[in-house]
Amino acid sequence: MLHTPKSRSANWLASLLLTLGLFAGNSVAQDGIERAGYFEVRSAESRLIDGVHLLDARLQLVLSSEALRALSSGITLMIELQVEVIRVRRWYLDDPEAELAVRFELEYRPLAQRYIVRNLNSGEQDSFATLYSALSNLGRLQGLPIIDDAVLEADSDYRVRLRSLLQTRQYSAPLRMLFFWRDQWQLQSEWSEWTLER
Repeated sequence: MLHTPKSRSANWLASLLLTLGLFAGNSVAQDGIERAGYFEVRSAESRLIDGVHLLDARLQLVLSSEALRALSSGITLMIELQVEVIRVRRWYLDDPEAELAVRFELEYRPLAQRYIVRNLNSGEQDSFATLYSALSNLGRLQGLPIIDDAVLEADSDYRVRLRSLLQTRQYSAPLRMLFFWRDQWQLQSEWSEWTLER
């Protein structure tokens, strides 16, 4: 079927209106309170074990009312952890040495009444009876490899920083446009930064 620019625009608009309907249909949380949600890095540190720098961190992940409604409506959420290793330079701008993004999918299966957490980097998957336990598991990082010490310059200093965010780039264009204008989807922690011990 041939799609003219006019028909493509109409399809795009219809898709956006359907998306708006999904979130407008239930504008108040079940207890009548709208929650903005927030992501926070509570603690983070790295340790050197057998030549590899490992990350330990504790995150606070609180979903907004709108994200909770989307999750219960069958939309899979992606939570991304971003790690940067930065070489400290005295007379120049600091140099990003390595970047790592660890992505998790959070899905609710109403028939089984289970929350599924899937690590897209490793392929591992876990199942939880409650959202609280799923988010608590997501918020505990233990021994995540971030970089081999051998690739770092021996006489240079490095710092590491970490943040968490609700990622929306995997969704269709109408959804991404909707999320961009809605504060409840702008869930992103501040960067937490520390010196890399060697």
